[in-house]
Amino acid sequence: MAEPAPAPLELDAKYDDYDFPTTPPVAQNGHPGYLTPQQQAQVHQLRLLLESEGYTERLDTLTLLRFLRARKFDVEASKKMFVDTEKWRQETKLDEVLPNWEYPEKAEVFKYYPQYYHGTDKDGRPVYIEQLGGIDLAAMYKITTAERMLTNLAVEYERVADPRLPACSRKAGTLLETCCTIMDFKGVGLAKAPQVYGYVKQASALSQNYYPERLGHLYLINTPWGFSTVWGVVKGWLDPVTVKKIHVLGSGYQKELLAQVPAENLPKQFGGSCECQGGCELSDKGPWRDAQWAKPAKWEKKADAAPAPAAPAPAKEGAEAEAAAPAAAEAADAPKADAAAAAAAPAAA
Repeated sequence: MAEPAPAPLELDAKYDDYDFPTTPPVAQNGHPGYLTPQQQAQVHQLRLLLESEGYTERLDTLTLLRFLRARKFDVEASKKMFVDTEKWRQETKLDEVLPNWEYPEKAEVFKYYPQYYHGTDKDGRPVYIEQLGGIDLAAMYKITTAERMLTNLAVEYERVADPRLPACSRKAGTLLETCCTIMDFKGVGLAKAPQVYGYVKQASALSQNYYPERLGHLYLINTPWGFSTVWGVVKGWLDPVTVKKIHVLGSGYQKELLAQVPAENLPKQFGGSCECQGGCELSDKGPWRDAQWAKPAKWEKKADAAPAPAAPAPAKEGAEAEAAAPAAAEAADAPKADAAAAAAAPAAA
């Protein structure tokens, strides 16, 4: 297939106030700078439809393009996805929670389930790492709640959009809209599989439904025996573009992973050389922490004008927690997709 012809991105003066590059590093159909006249018209059409229904936030061109690409430029389907996302944001009060969010239990939760951003890959994208082998929902729900875990996940997705990706784009000199994700299955056996895949499926639904087009690469490392066989079936159900982003690796993953992630940005436990003081999982290392590239997020600038909302309730204590934890774990273990389907789900995002 011939590369799409470059075309200047038509910016909207009302919504597009970007302070970072808006042209991607490679030519891709449907991406900024490489839109057909029809695709550019579909951006305008989607924005007008949303404005006509009263929406005024997140109508910038880059955001609308992500929703359009996620739905193959079907304007009505893209509109539905956008509206569903806005309804979810209102129901969870995410825009109120975001500027004031605190997660003091993070270090304790991470003893069971580390989920963190750490440096960038060789394309300049943020690297996101999850270690699934220690998940113990009953123990974790004595520290926090399922609601707070998912709220924290949503807050981190918001921080990817701003300030992480804008800082990475400034440093790279090109538009970066995706992340490089590493999911480590070391320690995931049959006994833990229901809990692990149950939560992964729940978290993946959040990314698929509300944060489209954020995956650049997905590396599944230390995958258990039989995973590749199941993946061979599951990938037939996925879009070929998505399949190309997913790399299913066993224990000998280091060479392929290091081909994408510089050793200095990969924690030592995965074959890299990084040993952040206090632990890589708590460092939040990246261009978004560098004054040369970082700028305050737009939601930070609005924070002073908004009153602080009530945060989701903290974890229950004592006997109440003991009673609640098994029920919560049982709920998470309800009938689920198989291992490969659950792990592959984030790729749709």
